[in-house]
Amino acid sequence: MISIITAIHNQLEMNEIFWENLKKYTHYPFELIIIDNHSSDGSKEFFIEKGATVIANRANYSYPYTQNQGIKIASNDIFAFLNNDIIVSPNWDQKILDSMEKNQLDVITVCGIERVESLGKTLSLGRRWKLIKNLTGFIPKTKKLLTAMHYLMYGNWESFSAKRYKQFKNKVVEGFVGNSVIFNRKALDLLGLWDERIQGADWDLYIRSKKRALEFADIKPCHIALDVFNHHYIRLTQKAKPPVFADAASIIKLEEKWTKEELALYLKDNLST
Repeated sequence: MISIITAIHNQLEMNEIFWENLKKYTHYPFELIIIDNHSSDGSKEFFIEKGATVIANRANYSYPYTQNQGIKIASNDIFAFLNNDIIVSPNWDQKILDSMEKNQLDVITVCGIERVESLGKTLSLGRRWKLIKNLTGFIPKTKKLLTAMHYLMYGNWESFSAKRYKQFKNKVVEGFVGNSVIFNRKALDLLGLWDERIQGADWDLYIRSKKRALEFADIKPCHIALDVFNHHYIRLTQKAKPPVFADAASIIKLEEKWTKEELALYLKDNLST
């Protein structure tokens, strides 16, 4: 069983899309832990109704803070940290766990618009998604429109996902895509919790996994599963204009934690955007 941890602030229609596809396309039984950052549009109540475990915050907190809240009450040894503004692919969890086993990985992410098998393909996907966003830019992002945008991008989602899986089964590349991060209890024990000072916590996690791999060789750096593609409505959350983080005063930049030399060393082969 997997513990899925997701933070939200409003975006009810996006949350409905997220839930519907999560329920439809997740293979194994799962517990869903929702960290609600003081939603006012019924999103908290929606997930309670669906049987999720909901942590109700009284303000909007940063990504790493909320993910650690989820970890502390999770029942399982596999943690999936999923953005709410994504659509998962069919059997995403089964394929990810299979890839982790085949490639002896303890921390892994999906691929997506942010990064796939090559820079050229990644740029091509990015241009296509940008075009779709520009064409629909002035239309309110209703559930119907968000679903239509997804169809315009991929056509038949199940066929698109099946084609990628057939082409890239169990193939991985070092790096990360931050909208869907999966790691096990071993990775948690070796790398620790998310660093609550770093809003770009996915970058920090990758750096820590790379550093640990080089220094101790008891874990591999984070890798991207090329056969599991989750769609991400990139920057949808920022455009919803959520409140300033309640813990904003304690947040530092990545460059304040890691030196330029460390960033150059640990990120030199990573093409994530």
